[in-house]
Amino acid sequence: MTFNISDFQNRFKERAEAVKNRSIPPVGGDERLAFIKQAEEDFQDYMLISESEFEIVDNYLVFKYKLDS
Repeated sequence: MTFNISDFQNRFKERAEAVKNRSIPPVGGDERLAFIKQAEEDFQDYMLISESEFEIVDNYLVFKYKLDS
């Protein structure tokens, strides 16, 4: 099996879009707020990986993301 970084990043981009477009289940109150907060964090995490630059250093895959973007 070979690791393809472009495919990996594309999967994370697809996950971010899926999180962004998923509907909110019929919950209310604290459960609804927790669901929304988790969706926002999932979206941020997936987009961070999908938009990162990368390099391989000493057999480590290193993601680089400019924090002021």
